Amino acid sequence: MKTVAVIGATGAVGSEIVRLLEKRSFPLRTLRCFASPNSLGQHVSFRGEKIPLEVLSKEALANVDLAFFAAGSSVSRKWIPECSARCIDSSSAFRMDEKVPLIIPEINRAVLQKQRLIASPNCSATVLLMPLAPLHRLFQVKRVVAATYQAASGAGARFLQHLYDETRAHLAGESFPSPLPFPYAFNLFPHNSPLRANGYVEEEIKMMEETRKILGDLSIALTATCVRVPVPRAHSIAANVEFKKPFQMEEVLAAIRSMPGLQLFEDRSQNRFPTPTDATGRDEVLCGRFRIDLSQPNTLEFWAVGDQLLKGAALNAVQIGELC
Repeated sequence: MKTVAVIGATGAVGSEIVRLLEKRSFPLRTLRCFASPNSLGQHVSFRGEKIPLEVLSKEALANVDLAFFAAGSSVSRKWIPECSARCIDSSSAFRMDEKVPLIIPEINRAVLQKQRLIASPNCSATVLLMPLAPLHRLFQVKRVVAATYQAASGAGARFLQHLYDETRAHLAGESFPSPLPFPYAFNLFPHNSPLRANGYVEEEIKMMEETRKILGDLSIALTATCVRVPVPRAHSIAANVEFKKPFQMEEVLAAIRSMPGLQLFEDRSQNRFPTPTDATGRDEVLCGRFRIDLSQPNTLEFWAVGDQLLKGAALNAVQIGELC
């Protein structure tokens, strides 16, 4: 039985972590929840109790055994070095630190030892890797070309609420102020994470780097185009994967069906494959539309969809906590 802290407990990911700790009967004695000073006096509900929101301090973290960080990279960089507890970080702050394991439990739990800090991956990388990892074990990935269709929740609770508000205003024929230089409702746009000099945005670089680290293969070539779409909380990915070894479709589907946390979702007679609506609220990543690329050998196409707030973030973090 542990004293567990959730940092960023009122955010999109943090609130899901709190909910999952209760739903999955996480073995803790005491839950402590931290948020910004603006949240003082408020509380979150957990196991029939009202947990008061606290403000981070070194003293407040002193008696914590396990801490879930879900408040962004700047908070993680500042407070994880000050925290003596075992930390599970959902931000990008330490993912590419060679001393910090980057974990998807269904894929690389074997590298998790007794490290004090464990990182949880980028949401798009996770949705891609759930179907990619079992295929990599069999056929060895050579190159991936991916296009993502990312939900509003990936930008946080405020951006998700903005999508709802702007959509209502649009349907009512009213104008609504946008944090973007263009409308978001009934629109889409290339991912607006910081743009690098090479033309890639940070989200695309994260997918490249994290895929190689999690699969333990630095030779994998990956390129991605990340797009934000007006969907609440499930990310979708179209992937084209070239393998080093030849494969048969029967082998591919058998590997997908045997992968924990992954569900083959297909009805080819109805041309029916997973959508964000199908994946919303689901723990599993859904995948389908597997087909052999007709343009070159040893290449497979597939489609994957996962709830960004669950397996893409909060659920993966809680699963890591369960392993700890």
